[in-house]
Amino acid sequence: MSEFLNGMVEERQKMWHEAKAIIDIAEAEGRSLSGEEEAKYQAISADLDKKAEFIDEARSRAEREERAAAAASQTRVATSSTPGDESVIRGLANGQGHEFRSIVPTSTGAPVPTSFYNQVIELARLTGPMLATSTLLNTASGEPLQIPSLSAYSSATVKAPGASIDTNEPTFNSFTTLSAYKYSGLIQVARELITDAGVDLLGFIATEVGNALGYAVNTGLTTGTGTVQPTGVVNVAGSALVGGTGVAGAFTADNIFDLIYSLDGAIRSKNTFGLQMNGKSISATRKLKDTYGRYLFEPALSAEKRDLIGGYTVYENPAMADIATGAKSVIAGDLAAYYVRSVGGIRLDRSDDFAFGSDLTTFRFTMRVDGNLPQTSHIKYFKGAAS
Repeated sequence: MSEFLNGMVEERQKMWHEAKAIIDIAEAEGRSLSGEEEAKYQAISADLDKKAEFIDEARSRAEREERAAAAASQTRVATSSTPGDESVIRGLANGQGHEFRSIVPTSTGAPVPTSFYNQVIELARLTGPMLATSTLLNTASGEPLQIPSLSAYSSATVKAPGASIDTNEPTFNSFTTLSAYKYSGLIQVARELITDAGVDLLGFIATEVGNALGYAVNTGLTTGTGTVQPTGVVNVAGSALVGGTGVAGAFTADNIFDLIYSLDGAIRSKNTFGLQMNGKSISATRKLKDTYGRYLFEPALSAEKRDLIGGYTVYENPAMADIATGAKSVIAGDLAAYYVRSVGGIRLDRSDDFAFGSDLTTFRFTMRVDGNLPQTSHIKYFKGAAS
């Protein structure tokens, strides 16, 4: 990792100590934060998030580049009349931001060269961690995929010498069946714009496609209902903890520890154990302390590491619910216990004939996925009290 990124990590560490000092002073004086202190704390917290996003994006970009070759081998580009561009495949693997409309040279801000900066400034949007933290199953076709799971171990008992030994076999759950739900969309671009654009337009479109699919799929894998979309991890996770009343669904330090330790020790010992919550919830944990006065939140010590909460890795997932009454705002467990089935990888098709009469080139992008948690006890959620 570059010295610049390591410097960013050090800056983030200093900012975190400054934020802690604000809270510690107020607590030592037995008072709540003043308006000025609260504003300063929130400003520091926002900067912590921005720096974390910058570091995560740099780290993710490096990881995506390593996976680009593998992704390209699973990505099929079908062309009706004009060959596809390699940048589409590379950008698709990198993936960020999308827009559903026909792009023509007369569109406001369309990048037709007169005199403009030769790079489109993209809208930053975190897609989410579900494809990275889950166990990914790649299949060539989309027929139902059945996953077996154990419901109970066999047991052993003490027997006297010569006594008959009981037969006790393990039992199994019903199969967990993964289907293949299709996420898709179209982007249309005027042929003149492809020919005349002063930017890497095809690479830009591919990046848009990647973000569109990544954001939609992550949302489905997080909160999907399981009917016309995947069964989201939040909806199938085991019930672990309901927060206190009168606090608008907020969690305490004890709630977080109770959630973590409600899971079996064999699960907590896995290196894939972690928590997921959205940015607002992560921010809320920065004020929480354990009974010894230690903060639950621990910022990453290097650009290669992630932040910790209660000693365990935390992943920011924008699809997780905000803290609220009745809301499932935190999940914890073996995140790899959630299985994602992907059929044929990402597909990007290009047609110069679909909108021939309008002289538009049409890009169609699709991804077929499903997800479920065969062992619901391996991931559990925190839920704000109903009132």
